[in-house]
Amino acid sequence: MSQQGPILVVSTAKRLSFAAALDVARLFPVVESGWADAARAVEQVQPAAVLAGADAAGLAELAVRVAARQPYLPLIAVDPQTPVPDNVIPFFQSQIPHAQQGGSDRLAARLRAALRVRSLHATVMRRLAPAAPMALSHIDPARDATVLLIGRGGAYPALSVALGERTGVVGALSIEAAAKHLNVRDIDGIVLGEGFSLRVVDAFLTVLTEDARFRNLPVVVTAGDLAPGYDLPNLEIVSGDAVQVAAIGLPLIRQHAFEAHLSRTLKAIDADGLIDARTGLLTPEAFERDFASAIYQTQQRGGGLSVARFAFDPEHPRAQFDGARIISRLMRQMDFGAAQDDGSVVVVFAEADLKSAHAIARRLSSVMRHTSHGQRDARSEPTVTVATLLPNDSVKSLRSRLQDDAQRAAS
Repeated sequence: MSQQGPILVVSTAKRLSFAAALDVARLFPVVESGWADAARAVEQVQPAAVLAGADAAGLAELAVRVAARQPYLPLIAVDPQTPVPDNVIPFFQSQIPHAQQGGSDRLAARLRAALRVRSLHATVMRRLAPAAPMALSHIDPARDATVLLIGRGGAYPALSVALGERTGVVGALSIEAAAKHLNVRDIDGIVLGEGFSLRVVDAFLTVLTEDARFRNLPVVVTAGDLAPGYDLPNLEIVSGDAVQVAAIGLPLIRQHAFEAHLSRTLKAIDADGLIDARTGLLTPEAFERDFASAIYQTQQRGGGLSVARFAFDPEHPRAQFDGARIISRLMRQMDFGAAQDDGSVVVVFAEADLKSAHAIARRLSSVMRHTSHGQRDARSEPTVTVATLLPNDSVKSLRSRLQDDAQRAAS
């Protein structure tokens, strides 16, 4: 990845150790500034990223200034003493045993991961036509991000509450359950709580390191004795309480959710705007056109076609969004679907009779059963209705039958 501009280092010290670390990692040029000149330096230097020391008052002011920049300007706070603003990435170098891995390596890796998000944002901005504002501030973790919480024991409920107040949470009481969630869901961060031996934690982190899909995920581990000698740029080891764990993890989780949104937006651009960037499914307009075409072609050449409606609890607004993401990720390549205005998701199963469609729909809905406590949550379970194409069906009659079946199921 090419360097996109200078790195601005803001601190009260004459020459902070992490500034020297950037030289070692060959991330340069490095421009240094005091807090009094920080805002002016951001304007004049046009940095690709900002690294800041632990000045709480100055950091809050700088965070506001940096948040307005386009494309995304990463702001990393080194060893912050207080909770950081939402758009500030924390980095703790004091925990690093130098025998394991130097803090400079980890800081450079954290910075490179953030710069990749900046590059992606710049690409999306360049390709988006008509141009539209898109910023990290548009990402609300409570609406857009999902955290995988793994753990057992007394701290688990507190972590579940602390995270659940700010973001979506999927719970796993075992490493095996966590692995299943990672393979079928869009996860924006992992919090690994207590209840596992160091050997198990080490094995899990090693697997994440070796799988390119998960290497850049934010991972917060609450096991205090573990040394962060892993190739995971967004790994933090936190020994504080649940509120501290959430405060440290959430800025990283939000950055990952922004990156995922940018990736989906790029796919939507590649698909000429036919894909909804938020869900990964078709836009409603593209869905209606493809639905009519699929019915016509099936009736012309023969074969089967079925449609399923996943209706979610309107009092649980994230359910439709999470369900749509899961369907987008797991449905067969030949199938297509879209989120509907009434809070449901409708999916067309090509070459599927009623029995096959029921089986596919059951598999999809079974993945949606989750809660932050690792048990089934009725609010996340959709009511599923399935209808199959009859010889004289139109789009209107098939949808009408699906709607009638849904009303009967609901009553």
